[in-house]
Amino acid sequence: MRIPSFNFHIIITSFLISLFVFISGPVNAEQVVVYSARIEQLIKPMFDAFTQNTGIKVKYTTDKEGALLARLKAEGKNTPADMLITADAGNLWAAAQTGLLRPVESQVLKSNIPEHLRDPNNEWFGLSIRARTIIYNTNKVDPTDLSTYEDLADSKWKNRLCLRTSKKVYNQSLVAMMIAEHGEAKTEEIVKGWVSNLATDPLSDDTRAMEFVAAGKCDVTIVNTYYYGRLIQKDPNLPLGIFWPNQRNGSGVHVNISGAGLTRYSKNPQAAEQLLEFLSSIQAQKLFADVNMEYPVNPNILPDPIVADWGRFIQNNINLAKAGELQAQAVKLMDRAGYQ
Repeated sequence: MRIPSFNFHIIITSFLISLFVFISGPVNAEQVVVYSARIEQLIKPMFDAFTQNTGIKVKYTTDKEGALLARLKAEGKNTPADMLITADAGNLWAAAQTGLLRPVESQVLKSNIPEHLRDPNNEWFGLSIRARTIIYNTNKVDPTDLSTYEDLADSKWKNRLCLRTSKKVYNQSLVAMMIAEHGEAKTEEIVKGWVSNLATDPLSDDTRAMEFVAAGKCDVTIVNTYYYGRLIQKDPNLPLGIFWPNQRNGSGVHVNISGAGLTRYSKNPQAAEQLLEFLSSIQAQKLFADVNMEYPVNPNILPDPIVADWGRFIQNNINLAKAGELQAQAVKLMDRAGYQ
């Protein structure tokens, strides 16, 4: 029996359409590509929640911040990345200064994220807060003797202070923010005082510094709070206490952020902006707070109960862009002061 020609054409057309869909996948499928300096276990829960809520998939690559910035520069307009996530405002500032990010005008982000924790030009936004505060040996220090970062330069702390190396960006940002607050001359005087009070050479990381304090090799140090949380969880009996400095004079505790921005050459900026807004939302901020014992950047969200038990504190509200703007000056200052 002869098949009518119009049916034959319909069959062929349907086959070709089916073949195209099979090869190319769903026509309307969306995907956001993220370059992240934060490890997978800290970001995947948020990405999974976003995909579940929106249907938009998130493909991510994790690496060190320096490698990711170099990759974005090298890829230029050909980058597949829609978003950069990294820790420390200094790194985000550097990405914006080198033209790797684009501004985002979002009332959602402005509403959810305090002004001092986002770029004045709206190119990057804080997503979680890490406070850099004072940790002390509870057997050797009366907390009423503690007051400010600056006071740790006083001679009463001679041979009692431990510090992490100046090579790490966390301390570079702390000193940069002190320059913004006090000016370069006064900050250099403070850092020289710290150096003269060291009980040992600067240490490799925050955990090592706290271990020295717990062992009585020094009495006080300055660390990011989540390192303190991790260490105390492992050994709750360590003689370590947390102290919030600079509360009486109103300048506040030095804070830094992990944050994100949309890449300049994003191929899917609308979906990427949607992801960025989601990361500032109540659902995602609760996840941020829980997975790494950091503070939510959204002031409407309470921190993890363990973190909340450390007490409330006033933040320093100088815009964190200064951590990037003054970082080079901070590095030179620390070198002049003999802070290794």
